[in-house]
Amino acid sequence: MLTGLLGHRISYSASPAMQEAAFRVSGLDWSYSLLDVSPEELAGAVESLRGEEWAGANVTIPHKLSVMPMLDDVDEIAESVGAVNFIRREGRRLLGSNTDVEGVRAALKEVGIVSTRGLKVVVLGAGGSARACRQALDGADISFVTRRATEKPIAGGRVLTWWATEWRALARGADLLVNTTPIGRNGDLPCAIEDIPAQGAVIDLVYASPTTPLVAAARGAGRPAADGWTVLLGQGAAAFKAWTGLEAPREAMRRALSS
Repeated sequence: MLTGLLGHRISYSASPAMQEAAFRVSGLDWSYSLLDVSPEELAGAVESLRGEEWAGANVTIPHKLSVMPMLDDVDEIAESVGAVNFIRREGRRLLGSNTDVEGVRAALKEVGIVSTRGLKVVVLGAGGSARACRQALDGADISFVTRRATEKPIAGGRVLTWWATEWRALARGADLLVNTTPIGRNGDLPCAIEDIPAQGAVIDLVYASPTTPLVAAARGAGRPAADGWTVLLGQGAAAFKAWTGLEAPREAMRRALSS
């Protein structure tokens, strides 16, 4: 069976290595490939997933929102999040879900956050991954910081513009700062070091070896921090189980990501 990752400019992705390792350990003759398509090519790529050789696909930047109307149905999680990062084929029907929520919850656990109710949170970004954070951070007081003035509002949170100064003070006093933007993949910081929470934790959905500049800076300041490797493993394991019906071999997947 075929699986893959729908996105654009995604040559950096570690998902193929992780999922291929899971398939091998589980004795499955399945494969996982990068499906790098532009927004204009997305509809055709989604339609091809209806073929009998496909189990489904993951979805990443920039297609998590735009893919939704191209599917036959989405589950309650994806509907609540407002974004899809996982597609499963059932006959000729394509069903959407969101496993990013599980990935964010794994990162919350890593930084020691057990309860999210009442947490003061600043989320950098307002796209599909930020919406998954909204779902995982149930009961939190969240400020989303967007670089696009036309970004669709997120229910249950305030949206601030990147160029405003107020979010920086909120970040410094936050219980949690989450980066859902791609900033950090090329060695840059999504915010100034002095804007890292003075007492709170940091989660960066970007992954890089050995870690991202944001996570390194947070740990250097003595703050608990988790990077995108944790999130990637969490959402990838959930996707594997949903496709195959088998428990994900997390240790094999973890080893593939660290090699």
